[in-house]
Amino acid sequence: MANLNKVMLIGNLTRDPELRHTPKGTAVAELGLAINRVWKDEQGQKQEETTFVDVTLWGRQAELAQQYLAKGRPVYIEGRLNLDTWDDKATGQKRSKLKVIGENLQFLSSGERGPGNGSSQGGGGYSQQSSSAPQQRSGPPQGASAAPVDDFQEDDDIPF
Repeated sequence: MANLNKVMLIGNLTRDPELRHTPKGTAVAELGLAINRVWKDEQGQKQEETTFVDVTLWGRQAELAQQYLAKGRPVYIEGRLNLDTWDDKATGQKRSKLKVIGENLQFLSSGERGPGNGSSQGGGGYSQQSSSAPQQRSGPPQGASAAPVDDFQEDDDIPF
């Protein structure tokens, strides 16, 4: 049976990255990410919910996150789900927490329009894959349209 454990998230940091090092010297950063979802209910009222996700980054990505990211900054995280389990020392009960292990980190712009930033979606930043150096990106993020989000018009004549 095939298995897949992949998560892609875009959100804003809820706190500054917390960097520490393992006894062998490997950098580890803990991030808090807030992801907003907005929709209209059956009565046409705008609804909004926020999901808070804890993310762990390792190695160079952890160092870059601590160096360049701060609370409120938008970021794209690609990674995998991980379930941590432990025994609560105070109550003796089993505890667990679902979090994301970040495998790809991309800094996003703040969404403000200005010279060189034609899209409110961001994209001009650094992309960091596990074990590669940061790369300066120019243009829209991979897989995104070059047209600003405001110019999008839905086509009702879908051919399938």
